[in-house]
Amino acid sequence: MTRHFIRTLLVILFVFAGTAAYAQSITNSNYRTVANIKSDGTIQDASYKTIGHIKSDGTIQDASYRTIGHLKSDGAVQDASYRTVGYIKSDGTVQDASYKTIGHVKSDGTVQDASYRTIGHAKGIPMKWAAFYFFFSDR
Repeated sequence: MTRHFIRTLLVILFVFAGTAAYAQSITNSNYRTVANIKSDGTIQDASYKTIGHIKSDGTIQDASYRTIGHLKSDGAVQDASYRTVGYIKSDGTVQDASYKTIGHVKSDGTVQDASYRTIGHAKGIPMKWAAFYFFFSDR
């Protein structure tokens, strides 16, 4: 291997490692940062203080790693006791436990209330994570 190839490979690995730890911002309708979600599912407030975690299996935890809910693969949002409190549809529609639409998360990360008014932005954040933050967390 050439020295140039090795240097290029190290630069790519460094950039990838930096990107993997990068936090995506959740903003309000005025684009003011209200939270950050790291690629590992750590949720931080605007000051980067950890306020919770969303695990890859859908488990939702508070800052102390106590389980407070679950995001199921079928879109159901459940509390710690596995009671369904809402649904996140594949098209971004967010519903409460009675199937009443309470909001929408568009594919570009725009978060809207039930009347389609923009209430925030979550570009680059998985739709379920954005929907949970805006509609099912205590924020």
